[in-house]
Amino acid sequence: MSLLPPEVHTALAQLLQALAASDNAVRSSAEEQLSTDWVQARPDVLLMALVEQIQGSEDPGTRSFAAVLFRRIATKSRKDPATGETKELFVTLQQAQKVAIRQKLLECLTREAISQVRNKIGDAVAEVARQYTDYNESWPELLGVLFQSSQSADFGQREGAFRIFATTPGIIEKQHGDTVLTAFTRGFKDDDVSVRLAAMEAFASFFRSISKKDQLKFYTLIPEILSILPPIKEAQDSDQLTKALIALIDLAEVAPKMFRHPFHNLVTFSITVIQDKELSDQARQNALELMATFADYAPQMCRKDASYTTEMVTQCLSLMTDIGIDDEDAADWNDSDDNDVDESDQNHVAGEQCMDRLANKLGGQTILAPTFNWLPRMMTSSAWRDRHAALMAISAISEGCRELMVGELDKVLDLVVPALRDPHPRVRWAGCNALGQMSTDFAGTMQEKYHQVVLSNIIPVLESVEPRVQSHAAAALVNFCEEAEKSILEPYLDELLNHLLVLLQSPKRFVQEQALSTIATIADSAEAAFGRYYDTLMPLLFSVLRQEQSKEFRLLRAKAMECATLIALAVGKEKLGRDALELVQLLGSVQQGITDADDPQSQYLMHCWGRMARVMESEFLPYLPAVMPPLLELASAKADIQLLEDEDQVAQVEQEEGWELVPVKGKVIGIKTTTLDDKHMAIELLVVYAQVLAAAFEPYVLEIMDKVALPGLAFFFHDPVRVASAKCVPQLLNSYKKAHGDRSPQLAGLWERTVDKVLEVLSAEPAVDTLAEMYQCFYESVEILGKGCLTGNHMAAFIESAKSALEDYQTRVKIRLEDKTEAEEGEEESEETLFAIEDDQTLLSDMNKAFHTIFKNQGPTFLPHWERLLNFYDVFITSSDATQRQWALCIMDDVLEFCGEQSWSYNRHIIQPLFHGMRDEIPANRQAAAYGVGVAAHKGGAAWSEFVAAAIPTLFGVTHHAQARQDDHVYATENACASIAKILHFNSSKVANVPDVIQHWLDTLPVVNDEEAAPYSYSFLTQLIEQQNPLVISQAPKMFTHIVQALEAETLQGQTLERVVASAKQLLTIAGVDANQVLASMPPETQQTVRTYFWK
Repeated sequence: MSLLPPEVHTALAQLLQALAASDNAVRSSAEEQLSTDWVQARPDVLLMALVEQIQGSEDPGTRSFAAVLFRRIATKSRKDPATGETKELFVTLQQAQKVAIRQKLLECLTREAISQVRNKIGDAVAEVARQYTDYNESWPELLGVLFQSSQSADFGQREGAFRIFATTPGIIEKQHGDTVLTAFTRGFKDDDVSVRLAAMEAFASFFRSISKKDQLKFYTLIPEILSILPPIKEAQDSDQLTKALIALIDLAEVAPKMFRHPFHNLVTFSITVIQDKELSDQARQNALELMATFADYAPQMCRKDASYTTEMVTQCLSLMTDIGIDDEDAADWNDSDDNDVDESDQNHVAGEQCMDRLANKLGGQTILAPTFNWLPRMMTSSAWRDRHAALMAISAISEGCRELMVGELDKVLDLVVPALRDPHPRVRWAGCNALGQMSTDFAGTMQEKYHQVVLSNIIPVLESVEPRVQSHAAAALVNFCEEAEKSILEPYLDELLNHLLVLLQSPKRFVQEQALSTIATIADSAEAAFGRYYDTLMPLLFSVLRQEQSKEFRLLRAKAMECATLIALAVGKEKLGRDALELVQLLGSVQQGITDADDPQSQYLMHCWGRMARVMESEFLPYLPAVMPPLLELASAKADIQLLEDEDQVAQVEQEEGWELVPVKGKVIGIKTTTLDDKHMAIELLVVYAQVLAAAFEPYVLEIMDKVALPGLAFFFHDPVRVASAKCVPQLLNSYKKAHGDRSPQLAGLWERTVDKVLEVLSAEPAVDTLAEMYQCFYESVEILGKGCLTGNHMAAFIESAKSALEDYQTRVKIRLEDKTEAEEGEEESEETLFAIEDDQTLLSDMNKAFHTIFKNQGPTFLPHWERLLNFYDVFITSSDATQRQWALCIMDDVLEFCGEQSWSYNRHIIQPLFHGMRDEIPANRQAAAYGVGVAAHKGGAAWSEFVAAAIPTLFGVTHHAQARQDDHVYATENACASIAKILHFNSSKVANVPDVIQHWLDTLPVVNDEEAAPYSYSFLTQLIEQQNPLVISQAPKMFTHIVQALEAETLQGQTLERVVASAKQLLTIAGVDANQVLASMPPETQQTVRTYFWK
């Protein structure tokens, strides 16, 4: 029975008809009427009327449309009349209205006979259920109806119930486990396959929503789930098999170990799916994806399986041969000018990507043997697709197998290099691809040891008759050259450039474009050595830039701009001469000709201006007024965000490039990433201008700070924008400081509004790696402003943010430890975990630098705020995690260094940690502890004298470590040496038998690595020489050699250097040592160094 008068339904029926009209004008008018007369004026009536349309209309199309519209309207935002809080529309209705609407909605669901309409009603039910769950309100009758529907005689009702569970798993989260188990078990055994699949999808969604602890009780369902798949495969139903595999992939991502017992059988089944060419490519690729997901999330389980690796490698290689099926001689492939065809859904691409994942997740020890069991045979096969697949496999696995392959590059190159002369063009293309990828993955080794092999074989490929092979050979050279030292490239420059100049004459524009990119890379790597080709190349590039700006040549001109400006950067301002002026004028002309938003020249141009600023420095200033407006427009861009309200809108956006779709509370938000990428790039270029132009950039600082940099710190749509903004802030402050002075009111005013925003984001930043960048932004800014720039409120806010960051860090560490206890024996930490640990280490390091900078500039005034974190220091200093111990030690060092005698107040937090730290197994921690003892002696005053004297034996222990002079340990050794010198020089009142300590200290020299430790050590040695200490004089040749070693290592500078050199001369004179005799035992280069300093 209708609760609304007939005229309401009449009006709504007319409106629904207009909303579905094909006439745009009629439809737009109806949308306006819907918004104004219904959504805003009477939303309760609208939702009730829509439900009654679903309930009463005889037309299935009307019922379906009303259900879709109900869901869309129910999710709109509206202020709650009761609280004023903005919520989704349905939950803002009065309780009686909500109850009446939801009851009718459930009646519609249970009575609807047409599956398509019932699914739309189910979506509306799921949306209302989600809102109840999100706002912690209850819909008590819903679960009963759904559980009843899941047992209905009508398979459509059963399927519909599970579809709702899949969309809104929160409604069953808190139910009794046995009830849920029974419902899903019944669903998995249903007579109808569509119900079984809906139950699988619902279970995957539900399983993901519950805690790991609660997941354990559902592991018993896995046999029931897996039994669903074989009958579907036997029926050769690819679509249904695809759905089932996607549900399994979801489960494998969340709890791969749930599949431990049936894993081998699942591997066997999946391999049969991948092999079955009667099934669709999508189904086969989903089976491959399922197996690859286990490699991602449970690599040890995959390694242990008897057949997993061998079978997966075999199937990947087989899929990789599925290429160019109707193009045996590659004629169509070579005639194509589009090198960016999307082939992501092709079998050969799926195989390549899977090989890459297997190598990265399982490692070379597991992957190399089964792969190279096939590759030599494939490389000698008469079928070009086999040879192509083998080469692409080498490209795919080289990154993940780097550690093992790098020692076998001779053998790998023996396979790859002959392919560059293969009769089939696609094999030659794949050979270029392999060499290019190897040049990146084995960067350094490939360039230093194999430059002759690579370059002498790939340069001739530039002469190929096929344009696509020519282009790819040039692209491979980019990979090789960007990692090569100029000394390696120099002998090949003539041959490289001669061939690339020929490619610039190619009739194919994409070949010309790639040739320009390769020339640009060579110029960037060769630097000044590229100068001799300047007179040949620059006129050609200028010619391209002067040509008429027709649309098809845009990218070519963009590449020419890139090439010209990279050459300018390589050869420098002096070589560029008057061409600099002409080049910037040409760039300006190109900029004026840009009218279309999609013109690729725009983005290239921004980088070109940045390079010219670096080349021309202050001479670039006249061009800033033309360069800055478009750059500021990009940097100030707002996020382009769209709320996608139905599946059609989502599908439409998915077809467009440059969008990221994010599900949020049952809706989908589209974010245009191309806009955000441009914004990020623009802010990075602003950093370049501020760095290069310094004070001259001042006119733009305030606008950029207020409209770009500070808002960018909280631009949560795009992490790179926040990172670039964090790098921009200190550079802008520095420009303003250089323009106005470090104590100017202008700088003070800018800092006042900047520091509050920076401190604010320290507490708001959600991403760990980006938070580290925010701390770097903070400490670099404080360093620029200098002493006393922080108020008490600033320091209190900083401590609050640090406290929050440390608590979050401890939570992450705890979760990782719990995960580790659940891991299988021998299971390595995942790549994701290793990255997370690395991010945390970076965060702690940057937080340390922030504390250091505050102590350095605020001194003891920071101590009352810092004390709030003492509990963290006490926990960290005793942690089993070396990173935490180092973090605490370094901050204790800062207290000692910058707080003088007041540091003694914290001695009970410092003394024992420093003793333990000097004995730490981690050399970086021994270094930090040894340094701390030295600053206590130097800066702490008399209160620390007893401690530092007692620390001397332990410091000697550091210098006597078994690996004391090895790379990882030498800084700890040299800091211990310097600290003993500081104790003897600054705070020796409690040191017993000083001569004996000096005797042993002399044996800890030389200090030839640490530029901070060396001045203290050698200043003390100089003092001993000036005092004509007999312990030194008696070892004059040895001490002179230690001084020479420091001079050769350049660890001494300025006045300290002059004083040490003078004392060395004095030492030789006093001791009566013949310098020539000492020199005779030294290498010729060292003798030259000595003469530079002593016999000028």
